[in-house]
Formats: sequence, C-alpha cells, structure tokens
Amino acid sequence: MPRPPRPLPAPLTWGPFTVSEARGHGVSESRLRAKDLSAPFRGVRAPGRLDSVIELCTAYAARMPESQYFSHLTAAQLWGFPLPRALEEPLPVHVSAVAPAREPRMKGVVGHRGVSGAGIRLLLGLPVLAPAETWLQLAPFLGIDDLIAAGDRLFKWRDHLVTRDELDEALQRMTQQAGIRKARAALREVRQNSNSPRETKLRLQALRAGFPEPELNGEISLPNRKRTWGDLVYRKWGTLMEFDGEQHRTKLRQWNRDVDRLNDLVEAGWLNTRVRKDSQDHLERLDRNLRRRGWRPGLR
Repeated sequence: MPRPPRPLPAPLTWGPFTVSEARGHGVSESRLRAKDLSAPFRGVRAPGRLDSVIELCTAYAARMPESQYFSHLTAAQLWGFPLPRALEEPLPVHVSAVAPAREPRMKGVVGHRGVSGAGIRLLLGLPVLAPAETWLQLAPFLGIDDLIAAGDRLFKWRDHLVTRDELDEALQRMTQQAGIRKARAALREVRQNSNSPRETKLRLQALRAGFPEPELNGEISLPNRKRTWGDLVYRKWGTLMEFDGEQHRTKLRQWNRDVDRLNDLVEAGWLNTRVRKDSQDHLERLDRNLRRRGWRPGLR
C-alpha cells in the first residue's frame, strides 16, 4: 500500500503556491509531483483540483507579475457577465500585459497586449480589467443579442457595475478595439434596470415586434399600501409582462406569495402577461392586453 504524501509546510496548505516558494520551505521535487497536488500552470501547485474560474485565477495570481491583469472572457466571468454556455469554460485563462511587458505564453493561458490607459480593479483580491472595458472586449466573441444582454448587466437593477459616463470614457479609449462597431450598435439597445438575460431577450422580442418601450422592473403601487415590481411594465396602459420562474411551482411559500401578488395586481387594475420558459404565444397575449387598454401599433 503506497504511503500518503508527507504533509506540506503550513504556509502552503491554504491555497495555490509557486514552486519556488515550496523549494524555499524545503519541499522536495518528488513531493511537488505527488498526486494530491494539481499543477494548473507552469511553476504553480495547488492542494486538490481546481475547477472554477476564481480558483484558477487565484492559482495563476500566485505567479502573476504586476504588469499583468485578467481580461476578456475571464474578466467577464469574474464580473458576472452572462455568457453563452460554450464560453463559460474556466480554461484557458485570459491575461493581458501592460506594455512594455510581453503577453504571457504558456499552457492554459491566452495572452493579450494590454489596453493603453485601461482601468484595473481589484476583484476578490485579483487584478481585473474594469467592467466597461471588459464589456467592449466581448464584442468579437458574442452575437449582437448576447452582447446587449451583457451590456444590460453593466446597469443591472439594483446592482450597477458602471455609470454611463464610465462606459462612454471606455469607448473613447478603445476606439481600435476589435468589434467596436458591433459594441456601439449594441449600446444603442442596452437599457438600465434589466434583471436577467431572459428579461433582455424578452424586451428585444417585444420591441422588434413593434410594441412600445417598457419600463424595466418598474415599481407598482398595490392596495393596502403594498408595492411590487414588474419585469416589463407598460405603465401608460396598465399592463406588464413577466417571467414565471421555476420557483413559482416548486416552492410552496413562493407560490403563495405569488398568488397573493397576482390577486393584488388584478385588484389594482393591472393586466399581466405571464411568460413560461417554453411560451410561444406571449407576444400575442401582450398584444391583446395592450389593445384592451387602448394601445394601437405606432403608439409609444
């Protein structure tokens, strides 16, 4: 029966470390090759397996010089931008280097030249490209609707990452960025206070079908001094459109609250178009509800 590996020195047990650090603590080469350690990047070891983008970035940061920072798809994942599933893989890690330093080249890393004057933020203790510049870097990777959904994340309801001025300044700095025309086109359709990519896609569907611009997560007054918020609110016509999430059916407490809320909306005179994951007729229902309140195509 093989012997278990010798315990690591205490300072190396809390997370990723460099090979040179381990040697400084007297750790042997054979111990660094033991199966209880992973080697996510050249010159780095970590206790156990690393699977998430945060774990991998923390591992790379153990050997990261001050001239480098996380960017592109990696920065987007760290900031919580919605991405297509195919782009959510934690590897490779995207890293940019500030001139005159050269971009990194090693297995598991995609190196880039840094953006001149780019803002770098500390996020979870990691140097990460600022969210406005990160969004602009997504343009070559995403289709226009996914780019709009990512742009809405910048101004998410109750969780804005940037101000409009910060985004405009990033646009001025990054005029040579690949996909800048697509980013400018997407920006014209980015809105404040969306709460999810599904809301973004629903809004785009409705607008492209000729319906008026909705208010996103607008506050609605209910009887007995209650208040709630609607996903897409057409206040002028007393109509809203909302997603019916899984929790409405699987959690009894949530279901009860939702029934009470719907009754309150009806009592307050609102018409509500509920949208399920597999809904096909929600735009027809929205059309009927809006027309009941006097809307006609062309009215805004």
